[in-house]
Amino acid sequence: MLNVTTKKRILLSPPHMSGNEEKYVKEAFETNWIAPLGPNLDAFEKELAEYAGVKEAVAVSSGTAAIHLALSILNVKKGDSVFCSSLTFVATANPILYLEAEPVFIDSEPETWNMSPYALETAFKEAVKIGKLPKAIIIVNLYGQPAKMDELLSICNQYKVPVIEDAAESLGSTYKGKASGTFGEFGIYSFNGNKIITTSGGGMVISNDTQSLVRARFLATQARDAAPYYQHSEMGYNYRMSNILAGIGRGQLEVLEERVSARRAVYDLYYQELASLPGFKFMPELANTHSNRWLTALTINDEEIRISTTELLKALEDENIEARHVWKPLHLQPLFAGCRYYPHTRQTNVSEQLFYSGICLPSGSNMTYDEQMRVINTIKKTINRRDQP
Repeated sequence: MLNVTTKKRILLSPPHMSGNEEKYVKEAFETNWIAPLGPNLDAFEKELAEYAGVKEAVAVSSGTAAIHLALSILNVKKGDSVFCSSLTFVATANPILYLEAEPVFIDSEPETWNMSPYALETAFKEAVKIGKLPKAIIIVNLYGQPAKMDELLSICNQYKVPVIEDAAESLGSTYKGKASGTFGEFGIYSFNGNKIITTSGGGMVISNDTQSLVRARFLATQARDAAPYYQHSEMGYNYRMSNILAGIGRGQLEVLEERVSARRAVYDLYYQELASLPGFKFMPELANTHSNRWLTALTINDEEIRISTTELLKALEDENIEARHVWKPLHLQPLFAGCRYYPHTRQTNVSEQLFYSGICLPSGSNMTYDEQMRVINTIKKTINRRDQP
């Protein structure tokens, strides 16, 4: 048997360049547009806004920065509360802490793994009782799957609380034919190195509220006043994306639909090969949605296959294959100890169940058939070994 160190590493979600990125980066070098402004930046914002079907977009240094700006524009401040999906990466909620506000975590529901309308309604009813409605709500589209936006927005609109749609993982996905990220007052995307398209590091905040995005640009460039010298009347941030990285983004955006198709094909092969195994259940796709399948995620019933997620992940790692647990819910994180949390039902914590039973498999759009079959065969062999007496 080959030693693990001689086997090529299969990564969870590596960057996948189109080849056209170099053209835009070269133009930036040739024209000396290296600063956080320039033609690539302007064009990337325009092209992304047109793709999503919104009026405007502002390119920034990360998806986290985009959330921070959106919360700031909504005037979230010390002592306020913000409702937030619990089953997500910590970057979704960290900006709430930046502003010294209080995160309140909302559980998932089983049909999308995203924010539960039942839990959200419960949280709102209690907020009314204590006389403290949230300043904003952050709804996450996990692993590319859009949340139940109709149900969630209906509740938020009833209480007149604005929504930030965290579409960091769902660029290229749609809900009832409309682009993910376009349902709230603000939408945010991430172009981190592992996302479906990347600028190495970067993000975008989008909206149909053009005046709010004027303010986003102002805050993202150190809040410099309109004066003939450097004058600052309020605190700002150094959040603008560089013209170089925007050039990479332009080349990536051109092939977004191809990347979505490739990720969905990866999911389809996993499903074809593994869905019939006892105890395996793949992340569902809600009717009238189209997930980009950024990561193929599934749950395993350890009682049926007699192996835990941790053991299966170790078996994959032993074969030099990167796979991961589903996100650990934020209400279980030490950072957020003591924060309020609302489960799906009194008896059911969906996000916790998904964390304990869920794994994410390598899902890169540049993954070869042989690489994917190596993952699949490793899983099958690991389970078969447990089945042997």
